[in-house]
Amino acid sequence: MNQEFKKIIEGELASIKEKGLFKEERIISSKQGREIMVNGKKYLNFCANNYLGLAGSKELIGAGKKALDKWGFGLSSVRFICGTTKIHKELEKKVAKYLGYEDAILYTSCFDANTGLFQTLLTDQDAVISDQLNHASIIDGMRLCKAERHIYNHSDMNDLEEKLKATQSKRIRMIVTDGVFSMEGDIANMKGVCDLAEKYNALVVMDDSHSTGFMGKTGKGTHEYAGVGKRVDFITSTFGKALGGASGGFVVSSKENIEFLRQRSRNYIFSNSLAPVITAVTSFVIDYLKSHQDLRKQLWENVELFRKLMQENGFEISKQAHPIVPIMIGDAAKAKKMASEMLKMGIYVIAFSYPVVPEGKARIRVQISAAHTRKDIERAVAAFVKVSK
Repeated sequence: MNQEFKKIIEGELASIKEKGLFKEERIISSKQGREIMVNGKKYLNFCANNYLGLAGSKELIGAGKKALDKWGFGLSSVRFICGTTKIHKELEKKVAKYLGYEDAILYTSCFDANTGLFQTLLTDQDAVISDQLNHASIIDGMRLCKAERHIYNHSDMNDLEEKLKATQSKRIRMIVTDGVFSMEGDIANMKGVCDLAEKYNALVVMDDSHSTGFMGKTGKGTHEYAGVGKRVDFITSTFGKALGGASGGFVVSSKENIEFLRQRSRNYIFSNSLAPVITAVTSFVIDYLKSHQDLRKQLWENVELFRKLMQENGFEISKQAHPIVPIMIGDAAKAKKMASEMLKMGIYVIAFSYPVVPEGKARIRVQISAAHTRKDIERAVAAFVKVSK
């Protein structure tokens, strides 16, 4: 290795550790669920995106075994060669119908969907206008396209309108926002976004990864929760959270928009097809949720209980109800220490610090699942109370 390069990397790593920003990867020796095993010890898991508790469920495991027997492990191909199977088309049809759109396209992740979307649709004659707190995949996707880039203050509709006024000469303006912001549990003002988009003839893109499957009256997501329906032109989302917790992503939109992505999206054209087992099990999950509405009911009961108990014990938490509940600490080293003490008490939580969140805004992000019991939640709150003192 080039010695000068080695010194640079060693220096950067030392700086990361000194600032308390080093991210350790703990090795889990069990399937994902309300309890997990780490180094032979059992923990209550309060930091997974497993919102509906399906990731390690026997129903999904059974569906996966059947899918492996029928469809095999992989396809060794991209979609347009020999990588499109019956189950891929079935899942696209189900996802589109589930979310109330005409068509859908599958990607290997929502990160892939986001990095592929903007460069496919926008040119140097266009502008993309992004919420300040959007996910890293949206930021990277914007960087890959040639459109003029603008950032509006988080959920600030006045600032968004100013950006729309300033870009009226552009061929296409595209507003992009998370439906739910992953580090805040903050729900976007989609009605405000859609109203401004219609006023200034702009398109709307929403990443709904932390909402699909449980937000809204029937679990469609933030667009259902906000009552904006198909006023959102493109929704990107994931199968890796509430819908089974594995991997894979998608975009829903009109038939014409999706067909254009099939023809031009490099992330789709040049990537192997979504694995058959994930495709088949996700299709099973969408059907399963229709007859198991109790999972969403249990999730929201758990969210309400955790928030209530934390507030009663003096913790300041966000006002918007979502399974993501950030416990704000501020100092990165202190947040890391607090998470370590929680682990000692059998509560698996992780501290988030820069560059995942802005410097000085370190936190422990708690995520509630339908799989948690009342006793689990009471135990987690008790641990927070003890450690914080």
